[in-house]
Amino acid sequence: MTAPDQPTLGSAVVFHLKVAGLRVQRWISDLRRPVPRHARGSAPSSSLAVESRSKLWNPAASAERAYEIGKVQNLRAAAARLDGLLIPGGKVFSFWRQMGRATARRGFVRGRMLQQGCLVPSVGGGLCQLSNALYQVALEAGCEIVERHAHSRVVPGSGAALGQDATIAWNYVDLRFRPKSDLQLEVRLTPDELVVRMNTRASVRLLVLNGVSSHQDERAEANNCFTCGADTCLHHPRAAALPTSDRRAFLMDERWPEFERWIAESATAHDALFIPLNGARWGLERYRWSVEPFGQVRHAAWPTLRRSWASRRLAAQGAARQQALLAGAEALARAYGRALRPEMTSLVVAQSLLPFLWRDGHLGGREFTVVMTRLPISNLERTLDAAFARHPEYPTLIDFRAPAWLAAAESEALASARIIVTPHAAVADLFGGRATRLDWILPRVTVRPAAGAHSSAIGFPGPAVARRGAHLVRAAAKELGFRVVVTARSLEGDGFWDGICQPAESGSAWLGQVQAVVLPAIVENQPRALLAAIAAGVPVIASRACGIEVQPGLTLIDSEEDLVNALRACSAATTFR
Repeated sequence: MTAPDQPTLGSAVVFHLKVAGLRVQRWISDLRRPVPRHARGSAPSSSLAVESRSKLWNPAASAERAYEIGKVQNLRAAAARLDGLLIPGGKVFSFWRQMGRATARRGFVRGRMLQQGCLVPSVGGGLCQLSNALYQVALEAGCEIVERHAHSRVVPGSGAALGQDATIAWNYVDLRFRPKSDLQLEVRLTPDELVVRMNTRASVRLLVLNGVSSHQDERAEANNCFTCGADTCLHHPRAAALPTSDRRAFLMDERWPEFERWIAESATAHDALFIPLNGARWGLERYRWSVEPFGQVRHAAWPTLRRSWASRRLAAQGAARQQALLAGAEALARAYGRALRPEMTSLVVAQSLLPFLWRDGHLGGREFTVVMTRLPISNLERTLDAAFARHPEYPTLIDFRAPAWLAAAESEALASARIIVTPHAAVADLFGGRATRLDWILPRVTVRPAAGAHSSAIGFPGPAVARRGAHLVRAAAKELGFRVVVTARSLEGDGFWDGICQPAESGSAWLGQVQAVVLPAIVENQPRALLAAIAAGVPVIASRACGIEVQPGLTLIDSEEDLVNALRACSAATTFR
């Protein structure tokens, strides 16, 4: 079937010759009157916020889904180049000068663009949604419009249908404007919307443009390759040009058995698994993820090995170690981000990678779930600050704080996440109905009472550091006459356990030396030693910060007084609740 105005080979040649001439003209013009390229900067202290929000996705399933996925990828790549730009007052902003050419090498893919009156597949297609939004907010922010071109045809549902459009085509059809005062751009993708905001000096207010307009456009509607019926047209897309369906990707870091079991319940051969290393090949339990039934498994060996090497060279506690761990997570997130395909529209993301993937724009236009291993940074640091206010004698409580941007990025990303998945009760409680709380998996542990075990010994698992409540255990043990079986060295200095320390047996045998395992932690991410004690039938005294729900064999405490009372009960009975 042939449409009356179907493009021909001859008309396409003429069109491209004209385009080539116009591009040369633009190049010469820009040489004579250069347009600046702007850098990122801080927002004006007093700002007028003008914001545009437009939908990314067509909820109706159609044959165009692949090109819609391509459009969102192009917007994602463009947002990474424009977000945070500071445009000085009186200086011209040029869309193409700032963006550069949209090529496959620079991360752009095939979307739809208007050409010769038709919506046709093209690398970089869909960027007009961004130029439309920029034009709308520039008008409302009082910018001088230096150059703007309307579309030749109307695309239903777009800014063109509302008379608020600004088409672009490299490099001869541009959008240019000049702000009166310094202006900062924010260009973000939520899972559902493209959000463009301009902040400039003025009285503080927020104007949200929602696309409502009484304008009635009289331009003809654009033809559509999927609906015009012109199957023989030279622009008609081929089925193999793009993937035909959405995919899900799991972006994981350290293996937790709870997450592995949860993933196994829903993963399919259509999903992709991103893991740091092939744990089975390298003999590393930390990364020995089950790869069944994933159809694709990707590794990031180099950044992972580099992170491991840096970690081994540093002390077990302190700012340098935390900075190295963050740098390692950032490198891993970048490796994963580069490998994400546009059709991966649904993600499951490890918390350690979340702020970096959010900052770099990889989560924009995607629905995502977060698997959480600890409190959010902002909550964690508030908790440690409060603890230091009570115990200023322990500087390890404040020896490191994350950069402000990192905490903010994590908070923003968590607010946009669809679901939060965690076995940690204290973490799950923060997210209410959005949280999926997993059951902790108890290890298989069999422990026999150790010969010569002290009749009033308690166990403190892991290194002695203030955030794990070691100072509380030491004070209580001295007050009540308990010995403390210590399973790792003190990070609070030599002599921390002097007078009450009892050496621990190797492996899990130390559990047979104690009446109870005690951990009144201020923060605790992964209470594996407590789970082992519960599995072995050894009573546990722990704070709610350890993240384990009430169950037989566990006494939850909320204060130092509770700890002392629980230990007194321990000395009075062989078992307790």
